Amino acid sequence: MNEDIFQGYKGKSLEILKKYNAHVWDDAEIETISGKFSGKILPRAENTDSVHIVLKLPTGYNLGINIHNITSIKSTKVAQPNLKIEKKKTPYTQGLPKVKLLGTGGTIASRLDYRTGAVVPAFSPDELYSAVPELANICNLETEKVFAVFSENMGHKQYIALAHKIEEEVKKGVDGIVIAHGTDTLHHTSAALTFMCQNLPVPVVLVGSQRSSDRPSSEAALNLMHATTAAGKGNIAEVLVCMLATTSDTYGYLHKGTRVRKMHSSRRQTFRTIDDTPVATVTVDGVRPIKENYQVRRTDKQMKIIPTFDDRVSILYFYPGMKPDILDSLVDKGYKGIIWMGAGMGHINKEMYEAVERAHKAGIHQYMTLQTIWGHSNMLVYDSGRDAMAKGIIPCENMLSEVAFVKLSWALGQTQDPEEVKKIMLTPINDEITLREPYNGFLVQQGEE
Repeated sequence: MNEDIFQGYKGKSLEILKKYNAHVWDDAEIETISGKFSGKILPRAENTDSVHIVLKLPTGYNLGINIHNITSIKSTKVAQPNLKIEKKKTPYTQGLPKVKLLGTGGTIASRLDYRTGAVVPAFSPDELYSAVPELANICNLETEKVFAVFSENMGHKQYIALAHKIEEEVKKGVDGIVIAHGTDTLHHTSAALTFMCQNLPVPVVLVGSQRSSDRPSSEAALNLMHATTAAGKGNIAEVLVCMLATTSDTYGYLHKGTRVRKMHSSRRQTFRTIDDTPVATVTVDGVRPIKENYQVRRTDKQMKIIPTFDDRVSILYFYPGMKPDILDSLVDKGYKGIIWMGAGMGHINKEMYEAVERAHKAGIHQYMTLQTIWGHSNMLVYDSGRDAMAKGIIPCENMLSEVAFVKLSWALGQTQDPEEVKKIMLTPINDEITLREPYNGFLVQQGEE
């Protein structure tokens, strides 16, 4: 018998499929001691157990059924599915804005690999367009796959390549740029592009999806529609992050690239603007600004690009009992910058003081951010903060730790001079430092309406 029709099944689960003459992709009714379940038999990942059969239910969700509970299986043979999405030629509509979609990978550009059971980067940007035909009503879309990686594999090489690609597309005269990106480190990339690509004449919108495109609860299509609307028709010419705003599919938020953070591992409205409010809301009907001040769209093709990066920077998360050798080892390994995540308003233990001072004398640039995420660092309130400052740590106001990490790496790519680095770090480029938190900054009710 052809084992290909039992994709991934082995051992006892394979035996029970053969017993009832059932195969992968069959429509099946499975009787169990707990009741009857109907659905489509799915392949199993090759590294999973051998005692479950997986059904795709009519609701779109998957159910694992323990074979020891099965009393019978009735199945109907169906054709093997085509798991590839057809690539369609992008249509052109006179009068619609021209948007360039740059693909980097991630969940918004992914599918389920039934061999391993994992979500893998698989959809090209052209396939994305074919999967979301509504995009044709929003813009004239051009696509290009720049990378095909999960966001944890993004780094300075990708940031610099994207910065150059953005400059190239701006010079070509696009009305906006969308970057499809995995959500895990999306806020790192948005910060890097904010610093590298300044004075933008058009929107640059990063977009991702918490749920892969094969799942019924996926927001990938809606996020793409919102992002292309913001890029093609919106008036906010900044680096923005566009993600779902609410538990329902009501609208999306546009977050400033330096004030946004992923705040939940799985919820669809995971992204939040920190210490501020989102820049705008977005639906397929258009963009509605929340903030009054933002950089507006222009018709010229001028922008400032500074694609520099020094990756010899690390983040140190302070914890009680921290030992000096942690910092000493980074200095010994040739690191040039340290972003501290301090307790409270920016504090570390006294045991670290000598190591901080040694690092400072060795020319290591050290900056303080907060574990609390919300709020400003204020190292002048307590003696411990003053002592740490005296030994070489510079507070970063309310800059987010990830943003400070990216900015210090970007600054050190330009200069090693301490005063010049400090000037770059503490001079806001696009609200990575704000004077004060708005009244609705912490209790902003983002996405909970």
